[in-house]
Amino acid sequence: MPDDARARQRTGTGLGLLLALVLAAVLLTALPDDGDREGGGACAPHSVASWSAHKGLTAEFARYGDDPSRTDDWTGGDGTHSVRLPDGRVLWLFSDTYLGQVHAPPNPFGESFTWREASAPLVRNSAVVMRDGRLQRTLPAPLFPDPAPNQWRWPVAARVEPRSPGSSEQVLRVLLWVRTAGQSPWIFGVPTATEVATLSLPDLRVESVVKVLDQQLVPDPSRRVLFGTTLVEEGGWTYVFGGDDGQAASRPVSRAYVARVPKGRLGEPGAWRYWDGSAWAKAKPRFRPVLGDGRRTGVGSAFSVARVDGTYVLFTMAAGTDGLTSVTSYWSCSPVGPWHGPTKDFSPALPPGGQVAAYNPQVHPELSRGGRLVLSYDVNWLDPGGAAAQLSRNVSLYRPRFVTLRAAPTR
Repeated sequence: MPDDARARQRTGTGLGLLLALVLAAVLLTALPDDGDREGGGACAPHSVASWSAHKGLTAEFARYGDDPSRTDDWTGGDGTHSVRLPDGRVLWLFSDTYLGQVHAPPNPFGESFTWREASAPLVRNSAVVMRDGRLQRTLPAPLFPDPAPNQWRWPVAARVEPRSPGSSEQVLRVLLWVRTAGQSPWIFGVPTATEVATLSLPDLRVESVVKVLDQQLVPDPSRRVLFGTTLVEEGGWTYVFGGDDGQAASRPVSRAYVARVPKGRLGEPGAWRYWDGSAWAKAKPRFRPVLGDGRRTGVGSAFSVARVDGTYVLFTMAAGTDGLTSVTSYWSCSPVGPWHGPTKDFSPALPPGGQVAAYNPQVHPELSRGGRLVLSYDVNWLDPGGAAAQLSRNVSLYRPRFVTLRAAPTR
C-alpha cells in the first residue's frame, strides 16, 4: 500500500475514533445520570395494595371549618398541599378558599348541614397553620396577591430549603400557578406562568416572587405547561412535575412533564432544566411529556408523585372514567419514565349528593408513617353553574378528605 494511502487510512481511523468518542460523550450527556436511570435492585412494579379512610385528618378540617366562633378564617378550599416547617408546624396551602363565618344547622332549607351565606368571601389562595395535629390559624388571605388584573395565583407544592446552596439559613419556597381569566372551556383560567415565592422562617412572610417559566407565548393554551403539582427530592436534585390542561380542550387526559433543579435553587429561573425526551435542557416552547398518550394513559392537571422503596409512584384521577370518582397510579424507576400503568383503581368516599367529584390526589410525606402514605383528595360540586349555591348550602362539599394507603410491590 502506498504511503499516502496508509496515511489517509490512519487519518480516517483517527477521525472515526474521535467521532465515536464525541458521539459517546454526547450520548452520556443526554442520558439521565445514575440517579435517574431505570433499573436498580430497589425498584419494582408497585400498586395500591390497601387503603382506608383517614378519619382523624378529615375530621380535623371539619372541626376547624365548622367552628362558628371564627369570623374570618378558612372554612373550605381546594388545591390541598402541605409542607412541614423546621419548628414542627405543618403549613397547609390552598387554592380557591372560602373565608368568613359559618352557621350551625339547620340551613335555610331545613337540612342538617353547616352552611355559609352566599356573600361569604372567596379568595384565590390561603394558608392554614397546624401544630401537633391541630389546625390553629389562617394566615392573612390571600397570602399571594394577584399579579395583575384578571390574573391570580394558586399555590401548589412547597419545600423548605437553604436560602442559597450551602447557606445555614432556611426559607420556604412555594410554587405558584398563574392563571388568567378566560372564556369557555377555560372557566378555571388560562394557564399563564409558573412562579416561585420565597417566604421567611419562622414568620412566613412573603419576601419575593419570581417567574421561572412564562407560557404566554405558547399559542395553544392546552399545550401550556405549569410546573409544581408535586416535588420529589433525590440525589441532590428537586424533581418538579407539571402538567398541561388537555382536558380543557376536550382531550380525554392531560400529560405529565418533569423538570429538575439543584437543591437550594428553586427560586433561580436559570437553574431549572426541563426533560425534552433525551436530555435536561433549558426552557423551550414545547416540552416532551413523560406520561400521557392522549387516550388511555395520562393524568389530571394536578397529580402527586412519591418515592416508595426506590420506586417512583404517581397518583392521579383515573383517566377516562365517568364522574371523577377513582384514583389510579403509575410506577417508574426514574422521574423521566418510562411510566408503567395505570394500575388498579380505588374509589375513596364522597359526600352524599350525587353531583360530587373528587380530584387533585396529593401525597403528604410529612404525615406518612410506617410504610403507609397519607393522601388527600379534594371534592367539589360537578356542575360549575350551580356550585356556588351548593357549596354555601353545605360547607362540607368543598374540603379535603384523606386516606391512608400502602403502595407495595406487585407479584
